[in-house]
Amino acid sequence: MEVVDKLKAELKMRGFSPLTVRNYTFFVEKFLKAIDKKPEELNEDDVKLHLSEMFDTKSKNTIMLAAAALKFFFVEVLKKDFAGVPLPKKEKRLPEVLTKEEVKNLIESTDTIKSRLIVSLLYSTGLRVSELVNLKVSDLNLEDKTGWVRRGKGSKDRLFVMSESLSGELREYFESRGKDNVFVFSKNKPLTTRNIQKIIKGARERAGISKKTTPHTLRHSFATHLLEQGIDIRVIQAMLGHSSLSTTQVYTHISSDQLKKVKNPFDVLMEQGEAVAESRAEQGVED
Repeated sequence: MEVVDKLKAELKMRGFSPLTVRNYTFFVEKFLKAIDKKPEELNEDDVKLHLSEMFDTKSKNTIMLAAAALKFFFVEVLKKDFAGVPLPKKEKRLPEVLTKEEVKNLIESTDTIKSRLIVSLLYSTGLRVSELVNLKVSDLNLEDKTGWVRRGKGSKDRLFVMSESLSGELREYFESRGKDNVFVFSKNKPLTTRNIQKIIKGARERAGISKKTTPHTLRHSFATHLLEQGIDIRVIQAMLGHSSLSTTQVYTHISSDQLKKVKNPFDVLMEQGEAVAESRAEQGVED
């Protein structure tokens, strides 16, 4: 279909990730099939009808992605107006986060050295799963305990830091099992993100963790645990590769350890009252 090919070409030329190209193409093809009109006949009402029908069976986040795909298609490919289509607002649900003990149990419940290193690296660096599978051996400097994400989200390179112990484990892995690897965890082509998801699912089940646990859960946990250690949020923003600080600030709402450390004003009030009473007693002053 010519118009879909134009969509793919436009997305690729603007540097969108392969995953975004695939998702946008999927939603636009579904829309074209459902509406069954020639591209020049499409209008905003067609979009409204299509999105409204999705509300019966799809999550709000799925509808948001479909709306974003159709907006790009209308504005950038068809050169048509899209201003009259109200876009659904994103659900403001806080991400799931593992405790430090749960992360430890997850890592220890992996069934191979390679799987252990994959889970450890995701947590140790806060990498997105797409960044991990595309990470090459040449991107790592194990002596400095650093690495580079090449063309990450937004087509930006960024530096990341690894733990000292993990750098040593990776060095041993390359010397014994990964001598011919081009990518950190595979030889000539990247692992699939699905493969990583299955590794984490298996480890979660063996560890007996009831929380929903995905590669992104480890990224959320990494950021939250850094915040609990007192790391400045702008440093965390840089480590995660967030373009906006507001994206990183979600972690200020999910750091339970920090909430627990807050001294309740009621306790302060009572302690002050007790201190006054003790002082009066020592001075022989009656109530």
